Amino acid sequence: MRRLARLLILCLAALLSTLLCALLATVLVTGAADAAPSRLKDLVDVEGVRENQLVGYGLVVGLNNTGDTLKNGSFTKQSLQSMLNRLGVKPTEKGTTSKNVAAVMVTASLPAFARQGRIDVSVSALGDATNLLGGTLLVTPLLGADGEVYAVAQGQVGVSGYAATGQAESIVKGVPTSGRIASGAIVEREVGFEMARMDSVTLTLRNPDFTTARRIAQAINAYVHDSAARPSDPATVHVSLPDAYRGSVVNLVTDIEQLQIEPDQPARVIIDETSGIIVMGDNVRVSTVAIAQGNLTIRITEEPQVSQPAPFGDGATVVVPRTDVAVDEQSNRKLGIVRDGVTLQQLVHGLNALGVGPRDLIAILQAIKAAGALQAEISVM
Repeated sequence: MRRLARLLILCLAALLSTLLCALLATVLVTGAADAAPSRLKDLVDVEGVRENQLVGYGLVVGLNNTGDTLKNGSFTKQSLQSMLNRLGVKPTEKGTTSKNVAAVMVTASLPAFARQGRIDVSVSALGDATNLLGGTLLVTPLLGADGEVYAVAQGQVGVSGYAATGQAESIVKGVPTSGRIASGAIVEREVGFEMARMDSVTLTLRNPDFTTARRIAQAINAYVHDSAARPSDPATVHVSLPDAYRGSVVNLVTDIEQLQIEPDQPARVIIDETSGIIVMGDNVRVSTVAIAQGNLTIRITEEPQVSQPAPFGDGATVVVPRTDVAVDEQSNRKLGIVRDGVTLQQLVHGLNALGVGPRDLIAILQAIKAAGALQAEISVM
C-alpha cells in the first residue's frame, strides 16, 4: 500500500510539473506576442533616401463645355493665347471664348533614385472649371524646389467623380475637378545621390523616442559584432560602416533593416473633439479615482398658436408664440471607482461601465488629467 501511495504521489507530482511548464510556456508565448516587435525598415528612414515633390502649371483641353470661363484678363485665356502663339497661331479676342479649356495644377512625387522612366501625376483644376472628364493634359514641365525641370507630363486625364445637372436638380459624386494620369510623366532629370561613396549611414526614426533609438543601436551592434551604431538624439541613429561592409552601403542597409525591434512609446491620449474619436496608447495608466457623470437635457418646444378676434369684432388674426422649456437632469448616476494602475483594457471597460458616450468620455478624461490621476499626455487634435 505504501509503495502504491508513493507511486501515486510521484505521478501526481509529475503531472503538476507538466501542467506548470505548459502554463509557463503559454505565459511566455503570450508575453512575446504582446511585445509585437517590428522590422527596422518599418521604424526608420535612411537619410537622403526620400521622394521629391514636383509641381507644374498646364492646360487641359477637349472638355465638353465644362472648362473655365475665359473672361477678359483671366489667366486661362492668357495661357491659351501664349500657347497658341508659340505654335504659330495668333487668335483674335473672339476666337478665345471656348469653354473646352481649363487651367490646372499638375503635381507628382519623384521617387528616390528615379531613373529614366515614367511616374504618375495628379491634375487639379485651378479656375472655375466644373469637370475635367474627357480632357487631355498638354505638355507640362514639372519643376522641383530648385526651379529645375525634372519631368514632363502629358496624357488623358482619368476622373473618378462625375457631375450631372438638370433644370431643377443636380448631383455630384466625388471630385470631378481633379484627376490622375497613370504613368503620365517622363522623368527627364535624375536626382544625384551616390550611396556607394558614403562611409556612414544616418537612420531617422519616424516616431522619435529615446528608448527605441537605443534599442535600434543595440540591435545593430549585436548584429555586426561592433560598436558601429550610436544614437545621437531621440530621432537619429548614426551607423558607421564596419570593415566587412566597406564600399557596400546597400548590403549593410539590406541586412540591418530586417532586424526585429520592439518600439517603445510614451503614454498618450489622442482626442479629436470634432469627430469624437479617442485613441489611447497601451501605456496609459490611471491612479485610483472616483468618477460620477450626470446627464442634463434641456428641451425647448415651440408651439405657435393662432389668436382670432370674436365674430363681427374689431381686431386681426395674429400668431401668438408659445414656448415650452423642460429640464431633465438624471440624478441617479452613481460614483464609479477606477482602480490604481489598471491596464488599458480595464480602463476602457471601467469607463464603458459608466454608460457614457465619446463626447462625455472626452470630458471625463480631461477632468481625470486635471485631477492629476491620468498618467499620460493628452493631445487634442
